Amino acid sequence: MTPADPRGLDLERLRGHLDAARPGLVAGPLTGRLIEGGRSNLTYAVTDGRARWVVRRPPLGHVLATAHDMRREHRVIAALHGTAVPVPEPLLLCEDAEVLGAPFYVMEHVDGVPYRTADQLAQLGPERTRRAVLGLVDTLVDLHAVDPEAVGLGDFGRPEGFLDRQLRRWGKQLAASRGRELAGIDELHAALGRALPASPAPAVVHGDFRLDNVLIGGPDDTIRAVLDWEMSTLGDPLTDLGLLVMYSSDLGLEDSPVSTTSRAPGHPAPAELVERYAARSGRDTGAIAWYTAFAWFKLAVILEGIHYRYTLGQTVGAGFDRIGELVPVFIAHGLTTLQEG
Repeated sequence: MTPADPRGLDLERLRGHLDAARPGLVAGPLTGRLIEGGRSNLTYAVTDGRARWVVRRPPLGHVLATAHDMRREHRVIAALHGTAVPVPEPLLLCEDAEVLGAPFYVMEHVDGVPYRTADQLAQLGPERTRRAVLGLVDTLVDLHAVDPEAVGLGDFGRPEGFLDRQLRRWGKQLAASRGRELAGIDELHAALGRALPASPAPAVVHGDFRLDNVLIGGPDDTIRAVLDWEMSTLGDPLTDLGLLVMYSSDLGLEDSPVSTTSRAPGHPAPAELVERYAARSGRDTGAIAWYTAFAWFKLAVILEGIHYRYTLGQTVGAGFDRIGELVPVFIAHGLTTLQEG
């Protein structure tokens, strides 16, 4: 008996398209499942019983094309495949929405684990945890060392004025999801604007670089693949480092629906991650406090948006009722980071 298709993935139509576009790739009927954990675009694991692939498509319903651009994701993965940056091999891009109801792309399946919490990471033990997190930094250095022009990404973004545009963009996001007073958030936004640093030479920026957006595996706990490129662009590489530092910092909360990996035994301190990045990349990281404070601000805005949708009854699920209480914590961390930097 053929299992029911996962929502958003018509396996019969997918098989027909693959047979036409990549004859011989698929050996038999397809089965698939939705991979849980994605926050935006939908990701499915698909197999014919012999080989495995991954399909990425936009979420169901109304979407913003610029926020769920399959061509853009496919383009950056295709450009980086073959460089020192580990990415899955892209196999096919389909922009015909008639096949699955939206554009999609297919890439190879890579074995590995996305470690999402400190408890999951702690299962590796202190030595392996340390090796995995330092490997994450090294992979970020490799990404930022890629010459955009050399891999065909010279026009992938607008690096000029990147930080100013980012700050204005997230300020607009905040304004669109304001449903309550948030002490300190306007102060943080204004302080970031006053202290805007001069950006280094532009690089390919991932935009959401953290431990649970990579797959770790193998005997040496290496980074097998970097995933979720939907926010990638050309811009200031230190925004990636600031976000990584933020996700490697302790929130100071015992029980939280949003967690970092910092409490896993063996996890390197944020300062060590910055030092390793600076030593290996040769970049000046003296302004990292600004980039980290900006990451705290950006996540505060994202969480406030989730909380706002929850208050309107547009978001359901475990933990969403507590997201709102986290926003002041992120604001406070941002203010403290900027002041102490």
